[in-house]
Amino acid sequence: MPRPKKQRHCQLKLCGHAFKPTGRPLRDLRPIILQRDELEVLRLCDLEGLFQEQAGERMGVSRGTVQRILTNARRKVTEALVAGAALVFEGEDPSPESAAATEAEEVPPGEDQSV
Repeated sequence: MPRPKKQRHCQLKLCGHAFKPTGRPLRDLRPIILQRDELEVLRLCDLEGLFQEQAGERMGVSRGTVQRILTNARRKVTEALVAGAALVFEGEDPSPESAAATEAEEVPPGEDQSV
């Protein structure tokens, strides 16, 4: 029996439930499911520029887990862009407590994050 999945701390707030090419209804597109943790890893590593180990610390998982999630997420995003498919976001919204903690920790865009 496999080990149960370790809870992954995702602080990302989704701005919608899907991302799709313009001009085509969502019902006509092939959906590619992007889990909340996959989007969170993309945000941390590719948008914020964190190393995989740092992203893992923030999410409460190992660097190896981050690497696997990141590889899958990049493949899905690339496939959606190349094939003209829809990225459909799945996963629960973070609890109000974790969202409030995230807002307190985040540095506003444009401000220097180095100390």
